Amino acid sequence: MSKTIMVVDDEERIRSLVRAYLEHDGFRVVAAADGREALFLVRQEKPDLIVLDLMMPEMDGYEFMRLHRKEEGTPIIILTARVEESDKIIGLELGADDYVTKPFGPRELVARVHAVLRRIGQMAPAPDILRAADITLDRAGHLVKVGERFADITPSEFDLLAVLMTTPGRAFSRYELLDRVQGTAYEGYERTIDSHIKNLRAKIEPDPSNPRYIETVHGVGYRFARARD
Repeated sequence: MSKTIMVVDDEERIRSLVRAYLEHDGFRVVAAADGREALFLVRQEKPDLIVLDLMMPEMDGYEFMRLHRKEEGTPIIILTARVEESDKIIGLELGADDYVTKPFGPRELVARVHAVLRRIGQMAPAPDILRAADITLDRAGHLVKVGERFADITPSEFDLLAVLMTTPGRAFSRYELLDRVQGTAYEGYERTIDSHIKNLRAKIEPDPSNPRYIETVHGVGYRFARARD
């Protein structure tokens, strides 16, 4: 069942943009234009995570968090143009789980949604054995088998392959792959993913120059190919 994300922002353009990217990633999205509307909807929809703007009419994000935290512990990602350190501290003290500053990259925001859900344990644990095409990945044994042979891959390549194999056909951005494999502390080195992919292809692809398993999604990142008929 899809996770439900509530997007609370007084700018319709922002709500539509975030909704489009989240829905493309498989989430169910509900939206509100201010904190008052969000308080009403959150009781009905019971979202798994809230993306919350701070500066809104009627009821701002701070007041929404104060009231909502008395009832629920829903994870919250603050989305705001305010960059003062004091604003960030107040937001985190009120219970925000992450903080994204406008202008922002929609794919980065989606990656942070995944990261927060994963961090609080709401995402389903990945199985120990993953199978896609003729590749088998064994998490417990830290083994990768391509057809009848075992591939000798590094820990980073193993983690990267595991992420891609979890959802064949789903495109992952470099930022999201880096976050899944190494954490946001490495966010300045997104292009290292290209190097890992190149090395991984050399070890698992029949023809690395014409990849069968790990496909490049131009302008986005990479995906593991869907099963062919």
